[in-house]
Amino acid sequence: MKIEEILLEIARISILNEFNNSFKIDKESLKKKFPILNEKRACFVTITLNGKLRGCIGSLVAHRTLLEEVISNAHSSAFSDLRFPRLTKEEFKKITIEISILTPAVVLKYDGIEDLKTKIKPFEHGVILEYQNKRATFLPQVWDQIPLFDDFFTQLSKKAGFSESCLDSHPIICTYTASKIK
Repeated sequence: MKIEEILLEIARISILNEFNNSFKIDKESLKKKFPILNEKRACFVTITLNGKLRGCIGSLVAHRTLLEEVISNAHSSAFSDLRFPRLTKEEFKKITIEISILTPAVVLKYDGIEDLKTKIKPFEHGVILEYQNKRATFLPQVWDQIPLFDDFFTQLSKKAGFSESCLDSHPIICTYTASKIK
């Protein structure tokens, strides 16, 4: 099996274990066979049901191994995303799982909104918006649903609870990329 298939299987078992705890992940064997699982990596696990978001939880900063990130984030995405009720066993049979492995975020230096527009790469950059001790992020794939810069940042600002004009206040912007596995 390829590492992509293994990561998706780990995520599925992590969720499935909530319904039937006889499913186990042989962590030691996997870590020996796939050394990348030992690396500290940040990732998000996104669950969709019938093409619509059903849960998305992750970390922006690497603080545990990729194996532990996928296990924890898959379970949290299914059962702890406060925007949705807990995933049911019936829903589990129909979900799609996507794992996004993030590169470390980089602070973007910019001189105003027009300069920012030249530095952000739609469909490539994930964006972290930080202002007044709050922050929010959109993964790079969100550009697929919100392809225009102004709309993207308006929705990201709303997600964080900021005013739509928060870019006028020169918030901290960080970018990252993500490898998608689905």
